[in-house]
Amino acid sequence: MSVFQLKTTHPGKHFTIEQANQLKNRYSPEQKRRLAEATKGFESLLTSMMLKSMNKTSGGMFGENSLGGDYFDTIFESELASYIAHGKGLGISKLLYKKLTGESINSIPPMIKPEKFNNLKKLKINTKEFQLPSINPSESSLKRLQKYDKFINEAADKFQIDKNLIKSVILTESAGKEKALSKANAKGLMQLMDATANQLGVKNVWNPKENILGGTKYLASLLRQYSGDINLALAGYNAGPGNVEKHNGVPPFLETKNYISRVLGYLKYFNG
Repeated sequence: MSVFQLKTTHPGKHFTIEQANQLKNRYSPEQKRRLAEATKGFESLLTSMMLKSMNKTSGGMFGENSLGGDYFDTIFESELASYIAHGKGLGISKLLYKKLTGESINSIPPMIKPEKFNNLKKLKINTKEFQLPSINPSESSLKRLQKYDKFINEAADKFQIDKNLIKSVILTESAGKEKALSKANAKGLMQLMDATANQLGVKNVWNPKENILGGTKYLASLLRQYSGDINLALAGYNAGPGNVEKHNGVPPFLETKNYISRVLGYLKYFNG
């Protein structure tokens, strides 16, 4: 009779304590938050694809011949997928995050809690690096924006930020459209990602008041983090604080540079 040797383990497949600690120290708290957001976004996208495939076999959630069924199916699939991914989910994001960091996704450090913001109305703008173009918003976008004046003023007072800066960010992010949805699944007036909205305490990202308060809270935390430097705060809002840290300043991304110039252009318009 032949003797079989069963290989029950492989040391290379397991983390040592030292390797686990190296993984934990590999990413900054902000990078960990972004990784968590990315893994949840991936799970949401995968879940949405699964739902879409299921709907095709059943004629859609609203029926094959329903008016606008395709559009509402897409919205419903996206929302349901996001809800699943940011709830208990399928476990995909947890596995990916664990593989990347060696930690549980539930151990992500909290964001800066902006409770008191001093002198944030005294913004620092580096005009040598960025021109201040004159941008005239369209009448339609200004009309949309006007509907949210009450919420914008409330957010400006609560977080001590110039209301015109909030308006400028909203116009740049969504053109004042409360149902704006980007390809990256950023939502609402100030284009919040689901993970970011969740960390900011935004329960309903489609609610204009919650969205504006959440986005302003995040912007305020960035302004505080960068000592009122509006260029760095806007870069962090657009490209993430991790990229600002990585490049020790505004990242060399054309999209981010155009984003900052556009916000500053609207700010110049509002400030006269």
